[in-house]
This record gives sequence, C-alpha cells and structure tokens, in this order.
Amino acid sequence: MKVLPFKIERPGQLLLICFALLFMLASAFLARAWNQLNSPLQLSEPIVFEIAPGSSLAGVSQRLAQQGGLDHPFLFVLWARFTDSAQRLQTGEYEIDPSMTSRQLLEKLTSGDVKQYQLTLVEGWTFQQALQEIWSNPGIVLTLQDRTINQIASELNSPNSSPEGLIFPDTYFYTKGTSDREILQRAADRLDSVLALSWNNRVGALPLDTPYQALILASIVEKETAVPEERRQVAGVFVRRLEQGIRLQSDPTVIYGMGESYEGNIDRNALNERTPYNTYRINGLPPTPIALVGKEAIEASLNPEAADYLYFVSRGDGSHYFSATLEEHNEAVRRYQLNQSGSQNAQQ
Repeated sequence: MKVLPFKIERPGQLLLICFALLFMLASAFLARAWNQLNSPLQLSEPIVFEIAPGSSLAGVSQRLAQQGGLDHPFLFVLWARFTDSAQRLQTGEYEIDPSMTSRQLLEKLTSGDVKQYQLTLVEGWTFQQALQEIWSNPGIVLTLQDRTINQIASELNSPNSSPEGLIFPDTYFYTKGTSDREILQRAADRLDSVLALSWNNRVGALPLDTPYQALILASIVEKETAVPEERRQVAGVFVRRLEQGIRLQSDPTVIYGMGESYEGNIDRNALNERTPYNTYRINGLPPTPIALVGKEAIEASLNPEAADYLYFVSRGDGSHYFSATLEEHNEAVRRYQLNQSGSQNAQQ
C-alpha cells in the first residue's frame, strides 16, 4: 500500500496546527491542574499547621507537602499567585481537615480562620482556681506567674487589694499566643458589663451602696445554693438580715476565711475565730467577694425575693428550708440535720 505524503499547502497552516496543539496541551494541563486544586488533600487525619511570621508562600507550600497535605505544591503556589493571594497569608495556627481542597486551604490561610482554643471559668471558683485553669491551658503565654495577687488586683483595677470575684465565669475562646493577662482582662471587662447592667436594673431600696457590694453579696449567694430557683430566696434572706442588722452567718464565708486550713468541716473554734470573712463574728458583708459570680446570682442579689424569711437550713439534697422565725428554724434544724455537727449551712 502506498502512503500519500501529508503536504502543507500554505505556511499559515503549520502555524495553525501548532497553535491547535498548544491549545490542546494547555487545555489538558489546565483541566488536570483544576482537578488537582479541587481534589481533597492527601491527609489521613486532620492536622494543625502553623504559619510563623515572615513565612513565604513557597516555604509554606513545601512544609504542607512534607506533612502530606499537598501533592502538587507548585500548583498551589501558581494558584496563589494567580489569585493574588501570595501576599495575604496570615500567621497563626490552622486546623486542616482531609476533606478540604487546595483552593479551600488557600482561602483558609488567607482569611485568618485560625485555630480557636477554649477555656471555661466556673461559677463558685476562687480567683486562684481560675488563674490555675488559665495557666494550664495550651497556647497561653504566661506573664503573671511572677506577680503577686496584689499586683494582679491593681492591674484589674480592683477597689480592694484582692482580685477575688473580679472576673466573669464563662467560656472564653482564644488563639495561640494570647496572654494570661488578656484572658483576665476580657473576663474582667465582661464582669463589669454584666454587673453594670444588673445594677442599673436593680429594685429600689437595697442595703447596698455600690456595685462592688452587690458583687460581694452575689458571691455568697452563689456559694450558698446550687438550686437556681432558690437564688432569689437566699438573696432575700441576706438582704433582710443586712437591713435589720442581723449577722449573715454564712458558712461559705467562714470556709473562705479559713483558706487552706479548711478540711471539710467547720468546728466551733472556726466559728468563734474573728476573721474578716467570718460572718458569724462580723457585722455586714465581708471585705471582698468569696468566689466567681454568674449572672443569675448577681441578678438575684439585686432583685431578691420579697418575703419574711430570715433563716434557711439545708435539707441534705442541695435544697433549703426557709423560715421566718427562730423557733421554726430551730425545728427545721432538728428535722433536717439531726445528729449532724457544726453549723452545716444553718442561718441562725
């Protein structure tokens, strides 16, 4: 069989054929590149990837490739330059999921969608417990470990030499590199906001001259009951006692004043010891809050239940029995705390 030679009639035909071939090759390359950019990353599990200050796009892509996140770092760099994203990489930690594509990854690294940590400060904790919780969480820069409590109180603008109760118990989100002081300041600002709003919405006449006094009372209410429905009742008992000049006689204040010497029981010696926090021995409120206070306890203390109760005693199940007279209260003590020693949270 004779093969006829392929003959190009005009020089322009060769140029057209070359352009056609180049177009086909370019189209195939772009299609493959687009497919690669929109395919899931080659990761077996999520990873945390950190971009340090001064990192280059090429360096970032190579490190991602080394960790298995990119099969084609060159394409990643090309796409970043094509979309003008190369100069918009933001420093920080990023959580990278295997389901992400290279395009989604680049968007994440340029949007500042950094890894968020969280910590929770709990109602009823002391300031020292909250501080230890902050220090124990990952990614937080410790700047206050060499500071005294008085110095920390000063930084938080405490009206007292103690920072007790001056931060709001809540869940806080933060990124790596956040300092302990930043967390405390955020919690302090949050408390100021909650306390100011509640103070402005308080009922008319209360034996409380300042928001700080309200915070002190709220901290006692916070520690006295774990039953949300009782907070306003407990607050009402303490408000009426303050109004009538009756000592608060609150066990949690005694326990706080005992500090590390408290071993689970309050004996007669502890009740008779005169400390700034022994409300069996002092008149009025203790000098500072005794715990972190939640919004509900603050609102209860500034809007106490209107009743005639002056006493309450634990039923042993977390709730309390409230009494208006000492005779009724003593009977409740006998009923609910027979053969129990100590004051056992009985208001007398």
